[in-house]
Amino acid sequence: MSERWKYQLKSGGLWGLFMSVFILLFNMKEQPIAEQLQHPEFWVKTLVYLIVGIFGLGYYNWKHKQKQQSK
Repeated sequence: MSERWKYQLKSGGLWGLFMSVFILLFNMKEQPIAEQLQHPEFWVKTLVYLIVGIFGLGYYNWKHKQKQQSK
């Protein structure tokens, strides 16, 4: 696996997981955590956060890192 993909998975994946946990805890007032985990809507949101994190944010961070290293 290339260095770029490792970096994107690490940075974007962490962001996606962080956002999923944050939303889970934020919605805890309305629904218990166990109930939220049973709904497919939560898992779809988690998947979207991971995809956006890896491909969007991870790519942006990689480009920024490359610019910093080239200076």
